[in-house]
Amino acid sequence: MIVAFSITPLGVGEGVAEPVARAVKVVRESGLPNRTDAMFTTIEGEWDEVMAVVKRAVDAVAEVAPRVSLVLKADLREGVTDGMTSKLESLERHLS
Repeated sequence: MIVAFSITPLGVGEGVAEPVARAVKVVRESGLPNRTDAMFTTIEGEWDEVMAVVKRAVDAVAEVAPRVSLVLKADLREGVTDGMTSKLESLERHLS
């Protein structure tokens, strides 16, 4: 599965980079394929392992924020691996 998610710390003021960095660090240390952009972090793997990483990322932010917002979108497709890369490659082929 591929999961794109965004964690927003609430109640910490205007600057949220430090709390968000805590979440991204958890994802990167997971060893699962991942990518972070300005709006979302995307991670790929099996259901249980991906959701466990998302939970740990939320927990890391909750350690420094009194409230946490989570937005999550998932693509579940049996038998697909390396979907994060193959989806972009397919898109680029169509754009060429």
